[in-house]
Amino acid sequence: MSEYPVPILDNAIPINAYVPIDLSVSNPEIKERNIADPADCQAYIDTVLMAEKGRVAYGGYLEKRNLYVNKHNFSDKTSPRNIHLGMDFWCEAGTKVITPMDGVVHSYKNNTTLGDYGPTIVLEHRLESYTFHTLYGHLSVESLDELYIGKKFKAGSTLARLGAPSINVNYASHLHFQIIRDMESNFGDYPGVCSNETFDFYLKNCPDPDILLKIPG
Repeated sequence: MSEYPVPILDNAIPINAYVPIDLSVSNPEIKERNIADPADCQAYIDTVLMAEKGRVAYGGYLEKRNLYVNKHNFSDKTSPRNIHLGMDFWCEAGTKVITPMDGVVHSYKNNTTLGDYGPTIVLEHRLESYTFHTLYGHLSVESLDELYIGKKFKAGSTLARLGAPSINVNYASHLHFQIIRDMESNFGDYPGVCSNETFDFYLKNCPDPDILLKIPG
């Protein structure tokens, strides 16, 4: 793995244009917003980007969020899933998604349930004898064209493009990026949000994406 920051979006966007964003339940700036609404969420993202003169807002690993409260498959009253297991990169639809390291296509799928990923690609990576996976969610439909299991992607190549809210199942445009040790027989999908009850397992199976990306901030 690189010792330096690894771009995950269009190489024309410099790393210093990535600015951190807090979408957690503890952020007082979003308490009066309906952050689960993609337009209201985008409005807040835009204020952060404008204030910091950034082009990509990123963050979210292990954040507890209200982003999923209007999505029935997350909202079990006894055990809600609201702890985010990946890192999000909020940027305009159509932005290129860059492969951070060499990999091959493990699986892909358009996950169309409300609150899911929409078009999704999972890559498999090998470092010596160690195998792990990376998941890329909320892509454009066209990103799945011409894919096949085993297709190779070199580090720095264009993997996909970001989808619009109408495609990525009711979220503001962004990339969900997640590292997964064991896919557990999942195909083209994997939980990106967990509950308090399952937190310990997913913490071990889904390490911090910044281990790979090393984005300063």
